[in-house]
Amino acid sequence: MNAKETKEFAINIRKETVKCIGRLGVGHLGGALSIVDLLAVLYSGVMNIDPADPRKDDRDLLVCSKGHAGPAVYATLALKGYFPLALLDTLNRPGTRLPSHCDMNRTPGIDMTTGSLGQGASTAMGIACANRLKGYDNYTYLILGDGEIEEGQVWEAALFAAAKKLDRVIAFVDYNKCQIDDYVEKLCALGDIAAKFERFGWYAQNVEDGNDVEQIAAAIDRAKARSGSGKPSVIVLNTVKGKGYSRIEGALSSHNMTLSPEMTAEALSELNEQWKALKEEELP
Repeated sequence: MNAKETKEFAINIRKETVKCIGRLGVGHLGGALSIVDLLAVLYSGVMNIDPADPRKDDRDLLVCSKGHAGPAVYATLALKGYFPLALLDTLNRPGTRLPSHCDMNRTPGIDMTTGSLGQGASTAMGIACANRLKGYDNYTYLILGDGEIEEGQVWEAALFAAAKKLDRVIAFVDYNKCQIDDYVEKLCALGDIAAKFERFGWYAQNVEDGNDVEQIAAAIDRAKARSGSGKPSVIVLNTVKGKGYSRIEGALSSHNMTLSPEMTAEALSELNEQWKALKEEELP
């Protein structure tokens, strides 16, 4: 992975995510922006994919169980060439192929329909089982929200994955500390998430800065090195909700928010400044 190119990709994903939600005027911006860096890493060579053949049998699959972050996934897919960027203008509009939550029957490149929190964990394990039965050695990647893992179904899926030794599953917890009603710690404190998954039979890692592409990539490499161990992997990403747009970073109000033309312009201006700074930065 080229770190500078991946950071540039992340900025572009953020810009397109802001634009499409801004054109609509409302959307799940905070939780979309917090997973952008992960998406940039996954789609910068980590995943075995082919935009020209979105349904190829042996591809790696991504289940974004926190389906309300769909706009960030759509922006990523559009930038990778799964469909024209112009389609982002139709986000959540009548007849769209880009509903507010991920839908595999409408959007090229979406591998599983999600939105009812917790269910993506179960479907990801089903996908992993099916691919193993078919003899594929591909990976199933799963993105979970921190509020989402308060759902009991997630832990049923975690038990199942360990029992069936689904070691080609790599899950990520977007630990941005916020959910729709309040801070996670106030509503239902999660404690040591990695330790909980370990007790359920998983190989677990914590990433201190879950918005750092190099830390994310290194954690994925370590998880992949465990393939064959019989243990599924989970990576807890300490992220910032609304990352990239300072006005909403860490804000509960960013979960599903109004994004005015003025705020859209402000966010894009910040992201353009980040792009400029990155271009000027000297990286090894």
